[in-house]
Amino acid sequence: MSTAELMDFDEAIEKFEPVLGFEVHIELGTKTKMFSAAPNGFGDTPNTNVSPVCLGLPGSLPVVNEQAVRYSISLGLALGCSIAESSSFARKNYFYPDLAKNYQISQFDEPIAFEGEVEVELSDGSIRRIPIERAHMEEDAGKLTHVGTSGRIQGADHSLVDYNRAGVPLVEIVTHPIFGAGALAPEIAKAYVSTIRDIVISLGISEARMERGNLRCDANVSLRPYGQEKLGTRTETKNVNSMRSVERAVRYEIRRQAAILDGGGTITQETRHWHEDTGTTSAGRPKSDADDYRYFPEPDLLPVVPSAELIDELRAALPEPPAARRRRLKAEWGFTDLEFQDVQNGGLVNEVAATIAAGSAPAAARKWWTGEISRLANSRGEEPTSLITPQSVAELTTLVEDGTLTDKLARQVLEGVIDGEGTPSEVVDKRGLAVVSDDGALIAAIDEALAAQPDVMQKIKDGKVQAAGAIIGAVMKAMRGQADAARVRELILERASE
Repeated sequence: MSTAELMDFDEAIEKFEPVLGFEVHIELGTKTKMFSAAPNGFGDTPNTNVSPVCLGLPGSLPVVNEQAVRYSISLGLALGCSIAESSSFARKNYFYPDLAKNYQISQFDEPIAFEGEVEVELSDGSIRRIPIERAHMEEDAGKLTHVGTSGRIQGADHSLVDYNRAGVPLVEIVTHPIFGAGALAPEIAKAYVSTIRDIVISLGISEARMERGNLRCDANVSLRPYGQEKLGTRTETKNVNSMRSVERAVRYEIRRQAAILDGGGTITQETRHWHEDTGTTSAGRPKSDADDYRYFPEPDLLPVVPSAELIDELRAALPEPPAARRRRLKAEWGFTDLEFQDVQNGGLVNEVAATIAAGSAPAAARKWWTGEISRLANSRGEEPTSLITPQSVAELTTLVEDGTLTDKLARQVLEGVIDGEGTPSEVVDKRGLAVVSDDGALIAAIDEALAAQPDVMQKIKDGKVQAAGAIIGAVMKAMRGQADAARVRELILERASE
């Protein structure tokens, strides 16, 4: 569907009520996989972190990862859920090339956690409560790499399968239908996923890096005429991999579905793929209902029966809720409402906090994350958190603070760090970017500039101090922006007073 065929968003909201639902998958940061002792690691050589269980070999038997169960209970408690006295695993049957067993071990009618609620804060400070239906444990599938010009399955020459991810522990968080979102639907989508990410990181159970697939969101959208009780047919946009993309995908689906319905058409219940480059979704496969997966109890695993003592222990260890933490940090950092909103809307609270903890001043941490780093991330179509670590940002701000770098030079250093040239200090050394504050070198550059503009010194002596700007500019240009501008000015004025 072309942009011209989409309905204007405001018009779509006037005619139809959007109903949302989200399925967020969290990869748990355990050392081993959900049902085997195979390592759980990212970026290793394909098909090395595997075991007979991961590969679905005949006779292999799964064993539940205790740490994954503890992490799942902690997450359920943080979501305000009840923890089941007994939960069981089931086989979810479907064929896919990276699902070696042809079924996924998941939870169906007896999830580990159920019926919770999450508060999300929108950009205007208002609070929305998102109802949680369940959070259940399962294993991840492998990963397909499509080889061809597009990088997608359409038009690929062939596909490669990597089973390193097969069996990685997952928790899937499923919401109840979310009503009353209206025009705020895209923002609510982004705020919800951002809140889940904050909770997961605060618990320390996952890195929750969307670009790595640690956190993946499936966004369900349906429309119905206002006043109609029956829900519309939903689509499920799969594996959207950034906060910004979640927001854009929901907005696009509302506009697309509204145009179809307004034209007398019907919506197909299906999965859809999000395309970051075009900002559009495309049809995937018809969306199956639960009956189509032929769930049945997993015969090789006993139910999970956590003790009341374990649940109390994990409840007592829960960290400060993200909303309360944000209020505390805003006060500690001395940010205005607008300044903190900039950080929060960018999903950068944790990064700014970590940068400050690593030694940066709050204002400097906010400036770099919401400014240059976010700008570079947008230009590259990535998340700011994927470009650089808080420790490197803190080091960069220190180099600016102590006069080693100007802001202009620091931007060059930042690009070098992002491009993999090393730490900020290493990039400074390799590129020779440190500010020149040696008086001898500065005086030589000043003399050369004065020789080219002999009338400037007399103007300064006559009281027109602003004329020094011409010499400062010439010195900065001659020294490729690496001169200490404040010291250059001091030296010029000293020369004028002689």
